[in-house]
Amino acid sequence: MTVASAAVREITIAHSPDSDDAFMFYGLATNKVRVAGYKFTHTLTDIETLNRRAIDEAFYDVTAISFHAYPYLQDKYTLMACGGSVGEGYGPMIVAPRKLTLDAMKKTRIAVPGTLTTAYLTLKLFAPEVETAVVPFDKIIPAVVAGEFDAGLIIHEGQLTYANNGLVKLLDLGQWWRDETNLPLPLGGNAIRRSLGKETMLTTTNALRDSIQHALDNREAALDYAMQFARDLDPTLANRFVGMYVNERTLNYGEDGREAIRKLLEMGHERGIIPIRADVDFVG
Repeated sequence: MTVASAAVREITIAHSPDSDDAFMFYGLATNKVRVAGYKFTHTLTDIETLNRRAIDEAFYDVTAISFHAYPYLQDKYTLMACGGSVGEGYGPMIVAPRKLTLDAMKKTRIAVPGTLTTAYLTLKLFAPEVETAVVPFDKIIPAVVAGEFDAGLIIHEGQLTYANNGLVKLLDLGQWWRDETNLPLPLGGNAIRRSLGKETMLTTTNALRDSIQHALDNREAALDYAMQFARDLDPTLANRFVGMYVNERTLNYGEDGREAIRKLLEMGHERGIIPIRADVDFVG
């Protein structure tokens, strides 16, 4: 090993194989954004798996997480102040093959993408008594279409494509949350391992913010890169989806965004959904 290579610090990053995450990490993943003395390696895995691995192993230096998962991993990780997906009056949706009243929907069995997802937490805040079954997020729409469930809780690109499968929207939980709290709905963020130390945590967070800014400044190239992860979306819809979840708030949550994260986790704890009180802090 040379002296030069010995000085390089490798930072492992894990995020979802989604067009919005790919867009966000475009600068770092393609080495358009570099940091002297650092090497960033990327792993792509579905969000529920990342939630579990962060809780069980604190495996990756930087990992995408659902905000719902944060209380369970807060001892090992803190939140980066950038890189979040926040719904401005929109978010996970409950869809079904036919229109149901909300009361009727609460009596159905709903396919959900994982019990640590923020979508699940928000659903339980809305309807604590509802029965759920975990289905991989990309299998929920097919399962509902096939009649295996009366309704499904959809995240990611499904929010723009469900109607193509003959489904109707029963409720947008991002809209419900806005009506309840007058706040945006924070869905997922990036967490960084505390054991890296303050300097490395800050350097890495700034690198991610630079990567997000690079993608926003070079939108066409970043979208072209992200299209390989855009399930069932044409370029126009992919651009719309990325715009929903990578924007100015992704660079900085803002005061109301930070308040929304705390409020969501406090409500989850107060209502007995989350057994651990969250102590939300940020780096960067």
